[in-house]
Amino acid sequence: MNSLTIQQVVARHLLTVQAVRLQPGSPFTWSSGWKSPIYCDNRVTLAFPEVRTFIKQALADAIRQQFPTADVIAGVATAGIPQGALVADALGLPYCYVRPEPKAHGMGKQIEGRLETGQRVVVIEDLISTGGSSLKVVDALRTAGAEVLGMAAIFTYGFPVAAQNFEAKNVPLVCLSDYDALLTEAQALDYISADTMESLAAWRQNPAEWGK
Repeated sequence: MNSLTIQQVVARHLLTVQAVRLQPGSPFTWSSGWKSPIYCDNRVTLAFPEVRTFIKQALADAIRQQFPTADVIAGVATAGIPQGALVADALGLPYCYVRPEPKAHGMGKQIEGRLETGQRVVVIEDLISTGGSSLKVVDALRTAGAEVLGMAAIFTYGFPVAAQNFEAKNVPLVCLSDYDALLTEAQALDYISADTMESLAAWRQNPAEWGK
């Protein structure tokens, strides 16, 4: 894999451990109602020490390069919690995680851990689709007085709306791999045929209408 880019290596890992499944002939249904030829569950990588370690180090390296002044790592609940903890440990930084909404009982916390006003935070997410839920975490951190330097994620579908949402919130986004790299590696590994590529590319351009 030495000649491959980080994007390609990560995509290959996700395919190999079946964290990503491609089924254009039998599409998945997302919670949004979209029909999708792809399903991504990066929590699967946690079961594979070699892949887990590679992703942890790649995320840590990206943060060192892109956000070297980070004080705290924050994971997005729930899938970003373990990834964030691994990265914080690799970087030797404090860690917290952020719920979508404050708890309805107990202390009513939305941010678990400790976060001081003015601390510079990098958010860890496992997957970026439209970015909506991830950016709610950014809002919560900013409300708590943190300075959000940016977000780092394992994989992005590369939807234009996600780029627009992150730009609107002024949040730099760094992703280890993306949909284009995934399709390249899927074809190289014979997961998909050249004929299937057209359908997969069409989905990314208009996921709401694909398959109807």
